[in-house]
Amino acid sequence: MLVLNDRPILSDFQKYVSKMEDERGFSDESTIQKCLLLGEEVGELFKAVRKSENIKIDRNSDIGTIENELADVLIYLLVIANRYNIDLEKAFRDKEEINKNRNWGLKGIKQI
Repeated sequence: MLVLNDRPILSDFQKYVSKMEDERGFSDESTIQKCLLLGEEVGELFKAVRKSENIKIDRNSDIGTIENELADVLIYLLVIANRYNIDLEKAFRDKEEINKNRNWGLKGIKQI
């Protein structure tokens, strides 16, 4: 049985998910399948948010909690990163360096 450290860092989550896929027999699924499953999980997250915000939803839908759906999204995100050998922490830091230098001003654009 897999165990995650009490104070994991992002790379620990990536390693855990890699082992979890092997242990549960999911490692043979294609990356495209994982991307499609990620999309489905994002849809389930949106349904959970709609439910939480008391926005109409299909009464027959089996809707999880926002927490559970966010965890599912994270798992598939980690799986896809692993498939492409992407260190998500490094990717995040690199992208933030790019974002820090972006002009986020919206001068002349009416904000809603």
